[in-house]
Amino acid sequence: MLTCIIRYQIDPTKKAQFETYSRNWGQAIPRNGADLIGYYAPHEGSSTLAYGIYNIPSLAAYETYRERLSADPLGRENYEFAQKEKFIQREDRTFLRCASLPHGVSK
Repeated sequence: MLTCIIRYQIDPTKKAQFETYSRNWGQAIPRNGADLIGYYAPHEGSSTLAYGIYNIPSLAAYETYRERLSADPLGRENYEFAQKEKFIQREDRTFLRCASLPHGVSK
């Protein structure tokens, strides 16, 4: 299992648009094959840093998921919304694997 962490730098004056974008992904991502952990908008501290986090079985599954997401009507609409509103200034994707499993196992 891989965890994809998307780090966004957003326009702090367009936080509401990012939150709309996040809610849309909350519907589209799970139905297209990824296990969405959540989207996180700025609250305290940085006013420009936001995250999207989801799990995917493998990089091959990620490629299939991306194809499905780009064909999904809400997925396409959300991409277009982000382009039109220009609230995302930078987006970086990192794939990590959990190195601490199993959690809570004592010796």
